[in-house]
Amino acid sequence: MTAVGFPYGLPEGRNSRGSDLSGHDEPGHDEPGHDEPGHDELGCAEMGSGPSRRDEPGCAKPECAKPECVEPECVELGRGRAVSGPAALAAPAVASWLTALVLLGCPAAAGAAVALAATVAGAVTWVTTLTAGRRGKQPGKGLAGTTGAPGAAARIALAVLASTAVTATVTAFTVHKVTTGPVPDLARRNVTVTAEAEITDDPRIRPHQGGVSRRETAVVLARMLLVSAARERYAVDVPVVLLGPADGWRPLLPSQRVRVRGRLGPPEPGEPVAAVMLVRGPPEPIGSPSAVQRAAGVLRAGLRTASDVLPDDQRGLLPGLVVGDVSRLDEEVRLDLATAGLGHLTAVSGTNLAIVAGAVLVFGRLAGLPLALRAVVAVIAMIAFSVVARPSPSVLRALVMGTVAAVALGTGRTRDGVAALSATVLGLVVFDPGLARQWGFALSVFATGGILVLAPRWRDRLTARRMPRLLAEALAVTAAAQAAVTPLLVLMSGRLDLAAIPANLLAEPAVAPATVLGFGAAVVAPVSMDLARLLVRPAGWAVGWIIAVAQRATDLPFASAEWLGGAAGVAALAAAAVAGWLVLRGRARRRLVAALSAGALLAALVAMPVVSPWPPPGWLLVVCDVGQGDALALAAGPGRAVVVDTGPQPGPADRCLRALGVRQVPLVVLTHPHLDHVGGLPGVLRRRAVGAVVVSPTRVPEGEAGRVSAQLRTARIPEWQAVPGMRWRFGPSEITVLAPEPGVVSQGPGEGATSNNASVVLLVRWFDPDTAPRDRSAAQRDMPTAQRDTLAALDDRSATPGYAPAALGEVADPGAGAEAGARPVPGPPLGPLLGAALLAGDLETEAQEALVRRGLPRVDVLKVPHHGSSRQAPAFLAATGARAALISVGAVNDYGHPAPLTLRRLRLLGMRPYRTDLSGDIALVATHNGLAVVVRGKGARAR
Repeated sequence: MTAVGFPYGLPEGRNSRGSDLSGHDEPGHDEPGHDEPGHDELGCAEMGSGPSRRDEPGCAKPECAKPECVEPECVELGRGRAVSGPAALAAPAVASWLTALVLLGCPAAAGAAVALAATVAGAVTWVTTLTAGRRGKQPGKGLAGTTGAPGAAARIALAVLASTAVTATVTAFTVHKVTTGPVPDLARRNVTVTAEAEITDDPRIRPHQGGVSRRETAVVLARMLLVSAARERYAVDVPVVLLGPADGWRPLLPSQRVRVRGRLGPPEPGEPVAAVMLVRGPPEPIGSPSAVQRAAGVLRAGLRTASDVLPDDQRGLLPGLVVGDVSRLDEEVRLDLATAGLGHLTAVSGTNLAIVAGAVLVFGRLAGLPLALRAVVAVIAMIAFSVVARPSPSVLRALVMGTVAAVALGTGRTRDGVAALSATVLGLVVFDPGLARQWGFALSVFATGGILVLAPRWRDRLTARRMPRLLAEALAVTAAAQAAVTPLLVLMSGRLDLAAIPANLLAEPAVAPATVLGFGAAVVAPVSMDLARLLVRPAGWAVGWIIAVAQRATDLPFASAEWLGGAAGVAALAAAAVAGWLVLRGRARRRLVAALSAGALLAALVAMPVVSPWPPPGWLLVVCDVGQGDALALAAGPGRAVVVDTGPQPGPADRCLRALGVRQVPLVVLTHPHLDHVGGLPGVLRRRAVGAVVVSPTRVPEGEAGRVSAQLRTARIPEWQAVPGMRWRFGPSEITVLAPEPGVVSQGPGEGATSNNASVVLLVRWFDPDTAPRDRSAAQRDMPTAQRDTLAALDDRSATPGYAPAALGEVADPGAGAEAGARPVPGPPLGPLLGAALLAGDLETEAQEALVRRGLPRVDVLKVPHHGSSRQAPAFLAATGARAALISVGAVNDYGHPAPLTLRRLRLLGMRPYRTDLSGDIALVATHNGLAVVVRGKGARAR
């Protein structure tokens, strides 16, 4: 998170009077050439003509005697208050940002009114100051300066009013452009049109979260150039957003022209676009991208191809880290980075540009290039890198700041980071007012501002306490950036990233080598792919370190904490910061707080896993909280589990298994090929040995079934079709297939119901291998049931007659691995029965009734079919005789799951429902008197 403009470290810390923290004058005033006319140093900028301010009280610097160098610190505001150059630029920048932020949500007339008012106020201020100066007010005091020129206060006021007027004018024109004309009018009427548009950014592909089959949506920013509706045809030039199926969008590049057909709709209020178009079908390319974009696309594609030699998680992150290409970023890696506070690494920003510019400057110096030429080459490199990485808000901010820093370097001027940042914000907001409402731009500016303003002081204080300077600078930069963006994160998501600072400290050393090597690979890939792969391999080591840091940070207790969101959260955060500042003012109180914090951290790292462990000891089954979908793990011995369904996405499934310590999966059962049950299969396969996969004999829908088969062929994992009577035993778990019957398909209302009714149904029984077999039925009949908020002991009635199915086949050797289903062999003697569960996939009423007719075993626990939908047969629910009902369902779903009717039926039958949308992960554990249900809690999601 290094700010561009300071590639060699932070600026030296200075106090409010321009001296360094040790009390000495600024060293820059002793540099040769300072006496030259026109020399503008940091803190010594030209402020206008006139006599010297050396006789002013509070200005004892001898440099102020020079008429060519009037220090801003010596120019007084009001009654002797100093105004610095950075502050003078920061005020107009803030005013411009706030003006655009507010006026984008107002009519164009409001922007014009604000511009007029600011212009009039500026003119009045100018006339007032000139009049006050001519009437003989003391020079430099108040509004008038030397020889009647505006004083410091007036100059800042005029700059603020001028920036407000300009920004309001530009914003008014922007709002007028996107709210008037044919396209906004057609959008308000929701008219279906045919349009030609030019793509302005890479299409962003968003996967659909859950559902029956995989559906991906493309989000494309574009300029609409031609629109036709019925007999109307208009030539236009307005920004729009295109939404449609992902097919056909992936290979398209910015600057490419396409023809699309779809329905126009109005955008969200305040968005600087004329319309949102819901595209029907794939786009029709009618032009080629520009030569520059083709070259950038070749470099990005070359880096992706070279990265194929890396493991899946690394090959997705390296392009994202180097050029912001997250098209292949694994969802689990993305979640880990976000939770650990490392999500900014995939948003190309000042860090990347600083690394590229620094590398170019180093090579230029080794080549003997003069300083000015090195600066020019650095600017060219940053521009080229920005084209390849795409000009996102953070890239634009970093590019402008980097260019300012390079110009300052080439001309020998001192670089003022705060002034450069302020000028960058002002220029970019005036150029594109829409940036004022983009979170990426705000996060980039706040992080850079925190580094420039807070980090030097914090670094100097740490070094004063004998901390090594390199460590002090790294800690100060990380902490300052995190402190600056925390209010924005609270405003956005209502959370605090508590692990962000240590995670960034550990990950930051790997960013530079990964960026340099990755960008080098992208450059050489079109010439030599072998050389590019050679560069990518060590870059993969660096990326692997970042992924490992993110995973370890995510696994920490309280890696992220919930907080109030919105303005209330920011206010609470400010109150907490003020209270903390008051508490930490005294040295004794700081030591006390440090001791208490260390104790709390120790308790979180050591005591919490002991007091509230996850997974709970003796777990037999865990229902993973994977959103709207199913994913279950059955105990199969130390470090092993049988997985039943995998949820809609790889990340949550992998996180759940990682939390359980599962390294080997001898068997995976995919009940039916719907996305919310099979989409997470890559997450289960990641870094785990998998023996075999059992699937439903019905391959509907064919698309998802084909994807599963292709993934298994690539991983060389056997794929078996489920047959009633198949049975395996792994550790304490015995798993038996009850359905579906071969060749028998229970039809339902639509293709989705047909696939649901073909779900693989499993009977799972658990035995205690550490105890000799004995009859427990009598004791179980008298066993009491105790239910608490998070713990419910279930009476065990699994020994009652009719419990076991008629023909179960042989028990497979738990060590047989992939051969267990192919050649079942007799296993060791079974211990006492602990209990049983019925895992019913997504069965609907037709298949449930058929299963009841064939005979249904009584169990202790029922995994409620189809996420608790209303299509449940009362006879089926009653026949199970279960006392606990586990419902895997997403907190946000479009289906109304679980249905209130189903919940009422379960309670009437004496079942207590447990839901992942309310309780998070749910575990079934063995206790001394049967089975118990333990819920993890929604706040402690799997990490």
